[in-house]
Amino acid sequence: MRNYELLIVVQPDLDETASAEIITKITGWVTEVGGVVVKTDDWGKRRMAYQIRKQREGHYVLMQLTMEPAATTELERNLRFLETVMRHMITLAD
Repeated sequence: MRNYELLIVVQPDLDETASAEIITKITGWVTEVGGVVVKTDDWGKRRMAYQIRKQREGHYVLMQLTMEPAATTELERNLRFLETVMRHMITLAD
């Protein structure tokens, strides 16, 4: 098992419950493959450096995960199909 950080940028016009549902859905995907969500930091709305889908702001969420390296490809595939997630990035953490 390795430690990863997942940063997602969600559409800023979603309400609090919709954002919580997205985090719950991602947590479910991680636990399905035998991983663990260690920590979730909600950074809130921030201005982005450039527009994504005609949006100047995004709701940022940082998640610290522990899972097998092979599971990252399936997680990325699932995140790509989630329309409310504008951008995502999975990095290996120390």
